[in-house]
Order: sequence, then C-alpha cells, then structure tokens
Amino acid sequence: MDGVGLRKLSSTNAFVVTDLEGVPSFGVVRSAPKILQGGAKDLARSMTYTFASFEMQRGGASGGINAAPEERDEALENFVTEIRDDVSTGMLGLNAGKGILSSSFQDLYDIDARSAMRFESHGEDTLETYLTALGPVVSADRVVTLKDKTVAIEGFGEHGPAMVDLVEERGGKLISLSTLSGSITDSSGLNANDLRERWNANGIDFVKSSDGDGEPAWKVFQSGADVLFTGSKMGAVNHLTAEKLEILALVPHQPIPFTARALAILQRKNTIVVPDFIAVAAPIFASWPDEKTDSSQIIQFAKDQIGTVLDEVSKHDDGLFLGACYRAESFLETWQESPLFGRPLAS
Repeated sequence: MDGVGLRKLSSTNAFVVTDLEGVPSFGVVRSAPKILQGGAKDLARSMTYTFASFEMQRGGASGGINAAPEERDEALENFVTEIRDDVSTGMLGLNAGKGILSSSFQDLYDIDARSAMRFESHGEDTLETYLTALGPVVSADRVVTLKDKTVAIEGFGEHGPAMVDLVEERGGKLISLSTLSGSITDSSGLNANDLRERWNANGIDFVKSSDGDGEPAWKVFQSGADVLFTGSKMGAVNHLTAEKLEILALVPHQPIPFTARALAILQRKNTIVVPDFIAVAAPIFASWPDEKTDSSQIIQFAKDQIGTVLDEVSKHDDGLFLGACYRAESFLETWQESPLFGRPLAS
C-alpha cells in the first residue's frame, strides 16, 4: 500500500501512520501488547476512502500503542504528550479505539480541530456514538429495507444499543448478537431496552449466563438473520465464513470487517455487501458541521449524504463495492497527484 507515512514515537513503543502526505489526517488509535502496522495502514486507507466518498480533502490516519496492561497508563500518557503538537496544528486528529479509554485522550480532544459537538449528548448516547450506530443502519435500510427483516450484530459494542434502537425504529427485529465474550440468539427477538440495561451493567460479558457460561461468538453467523452487521475486528468475515452465510446483506459497523475473498464469494451469491467506508461515515458530519447548529440537522444531513452515495454507486455495473471505490478514487484524482494503490479490504 503506497503513500503511507509512518512516524515512530520516541517516548513509547507506538506509531502513527497517515495515508496522504501533507494533508489533515484523522483516524483511530488502538492499544494492545502488539499492534501491527499493516492493520493500522489499512484503517487509515479506509478513512481516506470515507472522506473521498463525501468529497472532503482530508486523509486517513491510524496509530498503535504497544503496551502490556500494566504498562498501558504510562504508555498512553507518553503518547498523548508526544503527539500533542501535531494535533494542535490541526493536521492530525486521533480517536481512542480498542484498548484505550476516551478519558485517556481528553487532552488531545481539547485541542482537536474537529467540532466538540460530537461529544454532546443525544438521548442516552453522545452524538458521535449515535452517528456511529446510525450509518450502518441507514445503509442497511437503503439497500434492503429493514421493515420485517431479521438482523444479527456481530461485534456488539458501545454503539450497539443505539443500533438496536434504530433497527427497531425501522421495523427490523434483532435476533442475534455477539461480543468478544460470546453470543445470544432468540428467534422471537431481543429487546432494545433490556439489551441496553444489560450492556450498561456488564459490558461485553452481558451475553453470559449467571453461572458464567454462554454460547460461542461464532454462532451469530448461524442465526439465520436476513441482514448481518459485522465489525468485531478486521477480517471478521473471511472466505470460509462467507461460504456458509445465507443473508440478503452484509453491512459493516466498523472498518474493514471482510476480506477480498469473502467479498468475491458473497457477490457471487448476489449478497449485497455495503462498503465499510460508506457505512461508518456518519460521525464525520459531526466533526465538521459547517453551518449546522444542532444535532438534528447533522443527523438528517448524514442520512441524506449516505443515502445519496449508496443510490449512486449501487447502479454500477461492477457492483456496489467497486462502484463506491471508483467514485472515491475519482475524487482523489482531482486533488492528489499520484493514484493510490490498495483498496480498503482485509487480506
């Protein structure tokens, strides 16, 4: 994958990659004992395609902080201190991802060029969390219509409760979900209010029974749902999983959740596969709200933009995913001298 800039930090075992040189760049940072640079580059590329899909001259970024649990607090503190100047110039913006509490990045958020509106409350969530849930659900409803459809969420997380609310609002029924701790399935439907309460109380472990047992996470793929939202990790849906899936649509709710081979298999089955870089795009509209002064305007704008792009690319002869790639790449060619090689797909 070309065009990626890599910065290794000196104060801690960490790095930041940017997908386009000399361009304001934004993305997510993850922390674990070992974060691979290849995965971070893929995440940055996906973010670049998100911006390009909505004609924004910005680039993707991502980072990794390699630290064992007992070293993480010090590593995060050093990372924030060292990267602070880059964020203050407006050339870099980083969100806390897996393994990082949002509070650890508060000093960076305070000087971030993006609007603080994204942190305002919207119902029981922040606006950013709500928009993270909204994009995938709006995408699914646009390509298959969720009314009277059954739904499964693979990789249920912080924005999961809001996703269930939004699915129910559109007449869909959640019958299965998985977290890193396991899965639950009920063909009669899972209740949104109950799930939110259990998530707030127990986090990813809410899928376990009182004695600590539970169904394995992979069972979500066997739920028989019409629509599968996926996003537990990059490449969560590989070719082996894709061969067994019988669904109307696969919709990402986190970046790069399916491989190139999985995409090819699902397309042969006439499964609609929504590009991750469109489905996860909604939060960017709260980061740069322009003249929009309240959350309702931002939410409506995000719905309209995602719907318009999906309508356009779904008509492409080469299918929705490649049509979306071509569209993003056409915009990039209007302001980038060199074309990018490597599309946002897990290997």
